[in-house]
Amino acid sequence: MPSPSVDVHVQHVARLYEQTQLMVALFDRDDERRYSNPAFDQAFAVTPDQPTNWMGLMRRNYELGVGAAIQTSDIEAWLTSTQSRRGKLPFRAFETDLTDGRWIYMSETVDENGWMLCVAVDITAMRTNERSLRQARDGALRAAQTDTLTGISNRAHILQQLDRHLLRSRTAGAPCGVVMLDLDHFKRVNDTWGHDAGDKVLVHFVRLVSSTLRREDGFGRLGGEEFMLLFPNMDKPTLTQIVDRVLEMVRTSEPLPEVPGFSFTCSAGLSLLDPSLDAKKNIRMADQAVYRAKANGRDRLEWAT
Repeated sequence: MPSPSVDVHVQHVARLYEQTQLMVALFDRDDERRYSNPAFDQAFAVTPDQPTNWMGLMRRNYELGVGAAIQTSDIEAWLTSTQSRRGKLPFRAFETDLTDGRWIYMSETVDENGWMLCVAVDITAMRTNERSLRQARDGALRAAQTDTLTGISNRAHILQQLDRHLLRSRTAGAPCGVVMLDLDHFKRVNDTWGHDAGDKVLVHFVRLVSSTLRREDGFGRLGGEEFMLLFPNMDKPTLTQIVDRVLEMVRTSEPLPEVPGFSFTCSAGLSLLDPSLDAKKNIRMADQAVYRAKANGRDRLEWAT
């Protein structure tokens, strides 16, 4: 008896996805929702006129008080912070609340092309005391990965991502761009308008840069006014174009409404991961390019030699 065709198997899987209480959704590498089953649509209040991308979905959930229970007074800060962890690992799992009172266990599986399968299961029936312990654990993990001021990856978390991309470069030949960003004359901001103004500039800068990134890109604060960006699967011309756009956005922005006319710039050092070098030497290459950008007048990018 001949075995069923692959198409028949796919049809069975599709029908079961439509019937299961598991919440299932598929997002492409641009974080556009390509499929979601009825259980997912019901949980996250997906409607035909719903934005198709993940960030749009979360913004709508927050604005209408439906779907994901997002506890924040600043949805854009929440999105920036969440995006620094979303899709950075081949597999990630966490627990979260829905506004209808359910507690779910969500997993994210990302393939080599950046497509993400999200599967969630209702775990509301678990005992409350166990849930509180896991919430505390997950909160501690997020805190250990997050820069307190800006909400993006902290130094340890972005360096972990660098190590993973370096391993992929060595085993699969996957390219990855490394960008070091350093705000120009940042000390003057703190000295002239105070550290609160300096913090506002840093947060404003992070929001600008984050708006240009893909889900798979990494963004972390190394310390002070120094930041690192990781761009997997990107060639030199495209990386140059993106960083040029970032520099333009920064120099034309107005981060301090209370200081009319104030603007700032940043310098960038670019390199492609070299699998023959360790992480420190790869970072040093991009660092040296930043130094050249500073020496050549600032507010510009330089490629590592």
